[in-house]
Amino acid sequence: MLGCVIHGRGDLRVDELPDPEPGPGQALVAVRFGGVCGSDLHYWRHGGVGDFRLREPMLLGHEVVGTVVSYGPGASGPAVGSAVAVHPATPCGVCPECADGRSNVCRDTRYLGSAARFPHVQGGFAARVAVPAGQLRQVPAGLGLRRAALAEPLAVAMHAVRRAGPVAGRHVLVTGAGPIGCLVVAAAKAAGAAEVTATDLLPRALRFAAAAGAGTLVRADDPGDPGWPAEVDVAVEASGVAAGLGTCLRLVRRGGVVVQLGMLPSGPSPFAGNLVVSRELELRGAFRFDTEFDRALELLVTEPAFDALVSAVVPATEAESAFALAADRSRSCKVLLDFGS
Repeated sequence: MLGCVIHGRGDLRVDELPDPEPGPGQALVAVRFGGVCGSDLHYWRHGGVGDFRLREPMLLGHEVVGTVVSYGPGASGPAVGSAVAVHPATPCGVCPECADGRSNVCRDTRYLGSAARFPHVQGGFAARVAVPAGQLRQVPAGLGLRRAALAEPLAVAMHAVRRAGPVAGRHVLVTGAGPIGCLVVAAAKAAGAAEVTATDLLPRALRFAAAAGAGTLVRADDPGDPGWPAEVDVAVEASGVAAGLGTCLRLVRRGGVVVQLGMLPSGPSPFAGNLVVSRELELRGAFRFDTEFDRALELLVTEPAFDALVSAVVPATEAESAFALAADRSRSCKVLLDFGS
């Protein structure tokens, strides 16, 4: 079978891999679609994500959907042939964070396609993958696999909105209109936000944000853009650059909440910490997700507008072209790899 393996910085290969067999407690899934995530792009471009560096070849991918092929000994779940989405995290269940109900920051979690631990956790960009059966989520009736492939990044966005606290009736600012930023826009609207303003450097990215529900679009590099709000109630930084965080801190109201969702570069990042003090702001991090994965699948059933965010579906055999397209935000939003039927 074919799999998309990163061997080092700039070295992405579509390799021939042995067919996996499900072990005890595992399910075998025939993957149909895999979404190219920003972290996949970081492994390809830079050989790592933040402090997580590649130390061995790794199968990429953690946004995968497909159908159940079989189960290993002692495993059960959705019927063979069922359409499923794969929750990419396997928390340890025993650390202080898991005991506190925050398994998304489990100190010993396993996450598909992640170099956070060694040996690395191999990902899901392959024709077939064996995963713990408990990670399978049956795709709800009426939800096609193409749209269901957005469940993982939508769950990330929904977790960030939850970290912001109540947003119903409020004005939310989202800096960065990449795939995650656009999904934050959609999640904020679904949570009842009265107004969502999205900022980005690229006109096409802003058009995707409008499709997701943003009412006001602002060019981040144009201080004279009339769309800039005087202030907002909540801000979610989704660009992963310090300038975006600075914008959020500057525009959120006194006593407001800023959620840092975009992964900033490793090492120190300059930001206007004096504003956190003088305006008594709350700066909160948002990392991955937990139960939001199931709610994301439910939301995807009812919102066909999400289809507009899938800008391209590329055969897995052309993975490098797909990654190049996903990295060019002037041409794309969410790019899916197609592993066939």
